Formats: sequence, C-alpha cells, structure tokens
Amino acid sequence: MNRGSSAASCPASVPGDGQGSGLGRRVCSNCHKVLRQEKKIRVSLPLTRGPSAFIPEKEVMQANSLNERMHLLVEEYSTSGRLDNITQVMSLHTQYLESFLRSQFYMLRMDGPLPLPYRHYIAIMAAARHQCSYLINMHVDEFLKTGGIPEWLNGLEYVPQRLKNLNEINKLLAHRPWLVSKEHIQQLVKTGENNWSLPELVHAVVLLAHYHALASFVFGSGINPERDLDTSNGYRLISVNNFCVCDLANDNNIENASLTSNNFEISDSLSELEALMDRMKRLQEEEEEEASQEEMDTRFEKEKTESLLVVTEAFDDEIVSIADVSRYVEDPGFGYKDFGRRGDLPTFRAQDYTWENHGFSLVNRLYSDIGHLLDEKFRMVYNLTYNTMATHEDVDTTTLRRALFNYVHCMYGIRYDDYDYGEVNQLLERNLKVYIKTVTCYPERTTKRMYDAYWRQFKHSEKVHVNLLLMEARMQAELLYALRAITRHLT
Repeated sequence: MNRGSSAASCPASVPGDGQGSGLGRRVCSNCHKVLRQEKKIRVSLPLTRGPSAFIPEKEVMQANSLNERMHLLVEEYSTSGRLDNITQVMSLHTQYLESFLRSQFYMLRMDGPLPLPYRHYIAIMAAARHQCSYLINMHVDEFLKTGGIPEWLNGLEYVPQRLKNLNEINKLLAHRPWLVSKEHIQQLVKTGENNWSLPELVHAVVLLAHYHALASFVFGSGINPERDLDTSNGYRLISVNNFCVCDLANDNNIENASLTSNNFEISDSLSELEALMDRMKRLQEEEEEEASQEEMDTRFEKEKTESLLVVTEAFDDEIVSIADVSRYVEDPGFGYKDFGRRGDLPTFRAQDYTWENHGFSLVNRLYSDIGHLLDEKFRMVYNLTYNTMATHEDVDTTTLRRALFNYVHCMYGIRYDDYDYGEVNQLLERNLKVYIKTVTCYPERTTKRMYDAYWRQFKHSEKVHVNLLLMEARMQAELLYALRAITRHLT
C-alpha cells in the first residue's frame, strides 16, 4: 500500500503599507515573508526536472527503466503516442496503469455515442474547472488532431449550444455533485435541436467525472508540464495568488527537499508509523465487535462535522484564474462547499444506490462496455496492495485503504451504513486529512509542503497509491450522483 497532510500555510494579514490601497498585505506563516501579489511569475524549468515536482526524477526513471510492460501499454493505449508524465508516475503501479489506460482509451477512441472532437472538448471543459492547464494543453492538441474546429478553442462562446448546455452539470459535478438532480437531466435531454440523447449524456458524464478526478491526480502528484508545453527559453509562467517563494523553492529543489524531509525529525516520523500500524492491528482485531447502529450513526455525523474544520482556514482568497483557462469556464467563482454545511440536504445512503447494483448496470446499458472497464478500475485500486508499509512487510493494509476511500465519499455526503467511521479518525492523521481534502476538493491549491507533511517515512510510490485511491473515490462519487439523477429521470 502506498499512502498519505499539513494545511497550506494560512496567510496572515499585515497592516496597509500606507500607499493608498487601504488593503493589508499578507505574509506566509511558514517563512514569514510578505507574499507576492503578481498574477504570474517565471519559474525555471531544467530539462532534468522529471515527470513530477514532488517525486525525485531518479525514482520514477528507475521504475520506468525496469518496466517493459508499461512501454507495451503505452504503445497500445496511448492517445497521444508519447510517454507522458502522468503515465510515468502511474507506472509505479503497473497493474492499475493497465486498467486506467484501457478505460481512458475506450472513452476517447473506441466506438461510442460522441464524436471524437466532442470527447476532447469535454475533457478540456472538465479540466478547466480546476485550472488544470496540463490536461487542457494535452486535449487541445488531441482535439485538433481528431478534426476539431480550431475556432472552438477561442472559448465557450464559440462552441455549439449543445456543448454550452453541459456547463451547469460540469460545474456541479466538479464542485458539488450532490446538487445534480433529475431536473438537470431533463433539461439536457428535452426535445429540441440542442438536446442530448441519454447515451450521449452518459458518455459526457463519464468523461467529466474522469477528468475532474484526473485533475486531482495531476495536482496531488505534482505532475510537471510536458517539456514542449508551456515553456519558453527554459522558463514557464505560473499563476499565483498569495503564493510564497518558499513553495517554489520546494518544487524546484526536489532532490534536496527529499533528503531534508527524510532526515527531519526522523524519530518522530518513525514513531508515527509504528503508532499507525498498532492502530491498524487493533482495529483488525476488534472487527468482530460490532457497534450499535446508533453508535455508527453518531460516528458518521461526527466525522462529517469534523471534515468541515479541515483546511478551510487556509483558503481566504480566490484563486487567480489563468486567462487561457478561463475561456473554457462559466461561473468561475463556483467552487466546493462542504456538504455538511447544508443541513437541508439528506445524506446519500450508499445502500440505496450503489455502484455495483445500480450505477454499473445503467452506465453499461447506455454506453456499452464502459461499465465493465470502470468497475475493473475501481476494484483494482481498492484492492491493490503489496502488503507493505514503508519498510515493513507482510502488513494487511485493508483498513487503511478503506478509510481513505470512504473519507472521500464522506466529504461528498455519501455514507456506508455498515462502515464504522471511527476508523477514519483513528487511521488518518490531520496532515493527511488536509492533503486528502485539498487534493479532492481544491486540487489546484495542493503544494509540495502538503505532500511532504504526511507519512514522512512512506515511499513515494505509496503516496502515489494514495492519490490513485483519492482519484477513483472522487470519480465514483460524481458518477453515483449523476447516475442516480438519470435513474430518477427514467422512473
């Protein structure tokens, strides 16, 4: 198992500088320097920087050099024809990579309800909700290669009304999927020249959920831009808002940062690891002792309430929208709001609408075979284990994997009646919870400091495994809400 949060440092206000703005400047609580206010800054991009800003290049490259299977998979399933940075990082888990590439290839290239250019434009729209320029650049290229109309890349006002009509469900699925209702479905499929057939809509929903979740993986794993994208004379422009140079220093000195973090408070992190393993062992021994339903209800509500307190204080300001991204976004100010803050919304009881018994059959009926591919991918990541934790072997990580998956669903208001949410609090320490919530709900705000702050004794491959779990849990949550709305429309 590969696992893994310290909140981004919460900026603090500084009195006005006396130059007439009347607004306080802000300081980084990590290094106490005044935060820069420019919209964009240039960051050097060495050619040896590697596929991830969070993982030492040699670690990924070493795994790839020994991985013949990965190269065969890329030849068979890559839509771009290149070994991209996402694939290189995911190749730390080749079993999962095969399921991922097969399902993504099917969505983008195989027979399906939507024309090929539509598929890539929908991917662009989905990635834009999280300002994921990496995925946008990738699919702009693919959109043009598959015969897309170049004018559409000028922005949403240039695309057909049918695509514009996806804006609402795109933004809801990306940020507050529990708000998707059968009325949204009816609006899209109603009779008219711009209507969507149900198979087309299911294909679109699968693409939206896939690329929202993939944006979480891109930011959570620190995926670097491809070398020929977003670069100019060895530099790239990045958008910043109250962003501290100490974060950039972390990102640009990966080898040094890794050495430092590995030696920092090593005794503390070792004791954290031992304590986590003790808690896992104790929970496994106590599994036969069932709590009452009332106690289970109380523990879920407690965890849902506590999730409201995670990281919100770190995000006082809106993220600056990158100009090239904003053209694909409608209502950019719409973002994640904690499910638990909306008391009028009922909890989604997983037993009432499950992927296995409801979502799988519906999606397979309307978009042939994709259900099988998604189901294989969900099962693969949920059951993937090497029975290791850091340097320990023969470890049963089932409880930890389950806690990670179910915590994501808890933040989206999905509850499993047969799961004891007390396990989440025992297994996921605060730094990890901050990381999970950021990657899942606000992925564009993830920093290397957050990535480094949790599970300091774990391998990078184990943290990538965490990101795969978070990505698939998020995708499944979005699909459950969307497919439930479609089912209600049909009944």
